[in-house]
Amino acid sequence: RSAGVLPVMLPAMAPDYPTDDLLERVDGLFLTGSLSNVEPHHYGGPVIDPSLPHDPARDATTLRLIPAAIERRIPALAICRGFQEVNVALGGSLLQKVHETAGYHDHREDTTADLDIQYGPAHLVRLSAGGVLRDIAGADEVRVNSLHGQGIARLGDGLIAEAVAPDGLVEAVRLERSETFLLAVQWHPEWRSTENPFYDGIFKAFAAACRARANAR
Repeated sequence: RSAGVLPVMLPAMAPDYPTDDLLERVDGLFLTGSLSNVEPHHYGGPVIDPSLPHDPARDATTLRLIPAAIERRIPALAICRGFQEVNVALGGSLLQKVHETAGYHDHREDTTADLDIQYGPAHLVRLSAGGVLRDIAGADEVRVNSLHGQGIARLGDGLIAEAVAPDGLVEAVRLERSETFLLAVQWHPEWRSTENPFYDGIFKAFAAACRARANAR
């Protein structure tokens, strides 16, 4: 709301629910974070750890909505799980346990710490030249929080890296085609966003794209 748009919460939908009807009613798609993970079969991966939480109903909803929204040039912003959903929906794959993958750091939060520490700045990301995030930040690097166990393995079709962590893990992506606003980030910019100009700028950029689409109807 601070960005000047009205959010409408969508529940998980039945597999046969017509996405066209839903997307005709909105001017943007915001994919939130979650404690659950995308089921590995969606990207051809094995189940490495059966104890990891999944949400097949959400998968069935978001993995259909993402390509449909792109086709209609509906602006989209995705965070955390949503970031991973965007990658999978476009044919990419995921690392199910980044902290157990050679060459990568542990990107999980300390769950015993206070929330302000868990969601506080954790590491730098380098922002791609000419990217949306570089324009928002006005800098080559920014510090972001880090609360994820999974991450991108293979980049989805049509996606380009917007931000990369020091260990090489892709932490933000956008669509290579510039006519459609799609920005997805691994971190949580919603945490105290109005106190963080970079985080706030992400939401304002998304809101501006939503308003532009609404005005063009």
